[in-house]
Amino acid sequence: MKNTVHVQRAIHKMTQADLSEVIGVSRQTINSIEKNRYVPSTVLALKIAQHFKTPVEHIFELEEGD
Repeated sequence: MKNTVHVQRAIHKMTQADLSEVIGVSRQTINSIEKNRYVPSTVLALKIAQHFKTPVEHIFELEEGD
């Protein structure tokens, strides 16, 4: 699954630590999501999208084979 979490963070001038604190996960979780090593749960993906006031499908996108 592709994502643009790092782009959204840059637009909103947030660090991984800032986002992790707001969402309630570790900074390492945000890092793993951004590096496509971890696919977030539906709830976590929705929390991220809600924080950025962006539809979840604008941040997370299925790739072929997902």
